[in-house]
Amino acid sequence: MTEREAEAAEAAEETAFEKRHRLARAQRSTALTEDYVELISDLMALHGEVRVTEIARRLGVSHPTAVKSVARLKRDGYVTSRPYRGIFLTEEGGALADRVRARHQLVVQLLVEVGVAREDAEGDAEGIEHHVSDRTLAAFERFLARRKPGRGD
Repeated sequence: MTEREAEAAEAAEETAFEKRHRLARAQRSTALTEDYVELISDLMALHGEVRVTEIARRLGVSHPTAVKSVARLKRDGYVTSRPYRGIFLTEEGGALADRVRARHQLVVQLLVEVGVAREDAEGDAEGIEHHVSDRTLAAFERFLARRKPGRGD
């Protein structure tokens, strides 16, 4: 390999490294959005509306951090708020919360199926669910479908 080819290979490798880390940073941002939307959905089911103070308390973040995150959710179209009232999910926010919840349950099912205790699976799924690709989720579903009782497995 010539020096020029080696430099080109190194540059390509650095680009792949940078892409992986850019993707990881984007996934962390998406995970935060998903955590907020899922929590808001859960709290709406309990109370009908949600206060920023409750979000901050449940997520263990400061009130200003929760306010900033909720503002981002508003900007992105996931929540709305009313003066002197709480925060509410938009249709898009509700759909995202449903997708996150379904993804979480799928990951939990897979982990339990491979022998992880349900309590551990619930905690582990909380992190995994945000970082697994749609193709991987589809593979999880295919695996679980093959493992269903009554199929002669």
